[in-house]
Amino acid sequence: MEQRATASWPALLRDIRAHVVKQIARGISLVENEAVGYEDLLLSLPPNTTTKIIGITGPPGAGKSTLVDALIGVIAGSGLRVCVLCVDPSSPFNMGALLGDRIRMSDWYNHPNVFIRSLATRGSLGGLHPRIIEITELMKAAAFDFIIVETVGVGQSEIEIAGLADVTVVVVVPEAGDEVQTMKAGLMEIADIFVVNKADRPDADQFVKNLRLMLAPAFRNHTQEVPVIKTVASRQEGVEPLYEAIRQQLLLHHDDTRKAWLLAERAYYLVQQRRMKDIRKDLLQQDILLQLKDNQFNLYRFVRSLY
Repeated sequence: MEQRATASWPALLRDIRAHVVKQIARGISLVENEAVGYEDLLLSLPPNTTTKIIGITGPPGAGKSTLVDALIGVIAGSGLRVCVLCVDPSSPFNMGALLGDRIRMSDWYNHPNVFIRSLATRGSLGGLHPRIIEITELMKAAAFDFIIVETVGVGQSEIEIAGLADVTVVVVVPEAGDEVQTMKAGLMEIADIFVVNKADRPDADQFVKNLRLMLAPAFRNHTQEVPVIKTVASRQEGVEPLYEAIRQQLLLHHDDTRKAWLLAERAYYLVQQRRMKDIRKDLLQQDILLQLKDNQFNLYRFVRSLY
């Protein structure tokens, strides 16, 4: 099975580039589970600057999945291809996606221009899958026009999504006033667009006004104001203006500092993992135990001997 996986990856990449859905799903599983041959697959990926990544984040209960479902309708309705990666909390038992396939998005599973996959965070603190960079790069090879990444929640740690996405959309609801105030610094750091969802609720207009006032200091640090869009995703209201705002943001020049930070973090981790692959804790413990018995152990000399 392992030899077959290694030998078949060039054919797999050809199928992914030809948009064979079954093979796209297989490619994600190959990368997600670090199967034999996955690194060769990643090394062979062609560069792609055409596919754009839309990050959707926000606190639980803000209606992110419903909004993504409505956004799929607008994008697919324009004849464009869209891949949706829903990053869900992990099961404590098998580390799989706890929510699994999204019922609200079930109408799109057989649509030729739509691909949806749930991914587990697998303990990642940033609200993203630990191999989300690799998976999005693989999806770019499948020639999607857009990749939507929906994260678990929002907070300072989710600067990751701002580094990954070309446009980051933060979704909040009218009654989230205190919560938004608490997270203000992090939100202003990552948001390219704010969406006030469930805008048919009482005090929505006042909340939007307060949110814009809250953002006002940030305007001096941006060449463009951060758009605030009202939506009622369950009724598909405001979704087309949101899509237009996303398209307008994509036309602007974006600073690559956050993307470089994220890629540097990932590169550092991969180099660290590769250099540490021959070091095992059980063998370290045995060596230390022997030196302790001889009263010869010095932690710093021991560590120095390893490199």
